[in-house]
Amino acid sequence: MSLRSTARDSWRSKWGFILSCIGSAVGMGNIWLFPSRVSAYGGGTFLIPYLIFVFLISSTGMIGEMSFGRATRSGPIGAFGQATKQRFGTEKPGRLLGLVPVLGSLALAIGYSVVVGWIFKYLFHALEGTLAALPDVGAFDSFFGATASSNVAWQVAGMVVAIGIMIFGISRGTELANKIMIPLFYVLFLGLAVYLAVLPKTAEAYHYIFRFDLAGLRDPMVWVFALGQAFFSLSIAGNGTLIYGSYLSDEANVPRDARVVALFDTLAAFLSALVIIPAMAYAGQQLNTGGPGLMFVALPNVLKDIPGGTLVLALFFLAVVFAALTSLVNLFEAPAATLQEMFRLPRPVAVSIIGVVGIVVGLIIAPNVSGWMDVCSIYICPIGALLAGVMFFWVCKKDFVLQQVNKSCPKPLGRWFLPATRWVFCGVTLLVLILGATTKGGIG
Repeated sequence: MSLRSTARDSWRSKWGFILSCIGSAVGMGNIWLFPSRVSAYGGGTFLIPYLIFVFLISSTGMIGEMSFGRATRSGPIGAFGQATKQRFGTEKPGRLLGLVPVLGSLALAIGYSVVVGWIFKYLFHALEGTLAALPDVGAFDSFFGATASSNVAWQVAGMVVAIGIMIFGISRGTELANKIMIPLFYVLFLGLAVYLAVLPKTAEAYHYIFRFDLAGLRDPMVWVFALGQAFFSLSIAGNGTLIYGSYLSDEANVPRDARVVALFDTLAAFLSALVIIPAMAYAGQQLNTGGPGLMFVALPNVLKDIPGGTLVLALFFLAVVFAALTSLVNLFEAPAATLQEMFRLPRPVAVSIIGVVGIVVGLIIAPNVSGWMDVCSIYICPIGALLAGVMFFWVCKKDFVLQQVNKSCPKPLGRWFLPATRWVFCGVTLLVLILGATTKGGIG
């Protein structure tokens, strides 16, 4: 029985799919990394290469992964298998290679579940006022240290919520959750940005964010980190976007949907910068670090001292919970769907198995989650994206690829598309892998 013939759930609406893809892309990279990159690499100067790479990747690789999933009605294993069967007459090599992005998605989801647990705990303590009562950055550092070393209950709670959403399926679970959480995320962050804009001392922050120094574009590291930020922010890894695409109808206009997802993901990153950089400016601090320390130590210490700090902290972490949960659900979808399809398991059973694995392994790796996530982001994600790009743009036949990406498009993509995807996108993905492996700490 072909994977393609298996009855599959599907999106109920165009915006359900788009919001779910936005939810998969909007995550911690937008919130704790993008503002620090903007700060460290010249404000508006950094935005120029960043927007170039967002346009490039969304116009090639993102369209490819969505179209590949829709064409095969399968996750990476089935999709890669159908690609090699089309070219070489056998599914086996493709199916074996498809394990890489599936296992990569599972590994990244497990690491991400640890972070989601931290966020759940912070939201709870923000709501009850404990965070606002912490006196200084040293107290926040100790609080985060205690959270990172032992956070079993909240980590399990985050996983249970994610599993609960997924059990209801794509249309009644994932789509519905994203339709609620993603608009609320934007409303909350927009409200925070407006509130911070009227506080004193923040005007300098906007000048800093939007300043342009074209001489800064000569620094190769500006381009390197802009590439890494764009690549990882758009959730291109041969798994999540591909599997979401597999639930698309043939009537969907994939190139248009990819552009909309890229636009809103970029907007989320900008909103994060418009919240975080002004907040740090209000406190007289320079934003020169990113990562977990920014969101769990430096920023809460700043937000608690602004007018209405207790409420602002609660709203901030509520918005972050929405972003984190939607990303976590996306990461677990590829392994859950693969288990469901390969063994013909009911959706609740497949999701529960993946959930149990996620909880058990997540609790084991929690003390060393940073190293775990580095391996996943630096190596596994770019490899998965490269494999998906090679399978769809090189292994699948040219006519098949063009037919799939242009399906339901009022204006078909030009002759530029296939060369751009084969040489530019696949080359850029290989470059991301090489730079990530050779740059200390990675580039995403």
